[in-house]
Amino acid sequence: MSDNARSVPRHVAVILDGNGRWAKKRLLPRNAGHAAGSKNVEKICAAAWDMGIEYLTMYAFSTENWARPKDEVDALMKLLGSYLKDCINTSRKNNMQVRVIGDISRLDKGLQERIIELEEVSANNTGLHFQVALNYGSRDEIKRGIIKIAREIKEGKLDINNIDEDVISSHLDTYGIPDPDLMIRTSGEQRLSNYLLWQLAYAEFYFTDVFWPDFDKKELEKAVEFYRTRDRRYGGV
Repeated sequence: MSDNARSVPRHVAVILDGNGRWAKKRLLPRNAGHAAGSKNVEKICAAAWDMGIEYLTMYAFSTENWARPKDEVDALMKLLGSYLKDCINTSRKNNMQVRVIGDISRLDKGLQERIIELEEVSANNTGLHFQVALNYGSRDEIKRGIIKIAREIKEGKLDINNIDEDVISSHLDTYGIPDPDLMIRTSGEQRLSNYLLWQLAYAEFYFTDVFWPDFDKKELEKAVEFYRTRDRRYGGV
């Protein structure tokens, strides 16, 4: 691997934040901000792949987002449905492999069917590995992983003495995906909001005041440049 290749994060995780404030600043309804943010996803996916990023994970809808006003949640679900439908064509066009992480059982049947179809039609694509976090919360993910492990122990499929970090990782939604090297959060907030708590243990964190709909390739390049300046050490040294 060349020095240049090592300077680009292999996996970038993004918290898409600021859609509502972007809309408010323009005297538009919050849903207009969510729509603008949705349109920005494909642009950043293309920019990431062009820069040499292999994996990109975006936080689209959290387990906590259900607490938002019903009309906003309904609009988000409608937008997600439209996006997932469009993403089938996008994945074909851009040779992008798409995977959804999170507990999709709470989503309506139509959304679940679109997710399954999207994952199936894009499974053999060889371009960007794009993960979308839907109805995702890291604590919920870890809880579900623990339940799976406990069930396997009870059924005699797993020895409790063989549980290590690899076993735990293999029971999470992100199994088979390398941990993120860089986490980006837009809109000025500086917290993880229950996002990939296990997977981000050694990631670099980059926070920007730019709202997600305005986060473009130039802003992604700034985040990657920040990553390049970090002294990446392992082993606690």
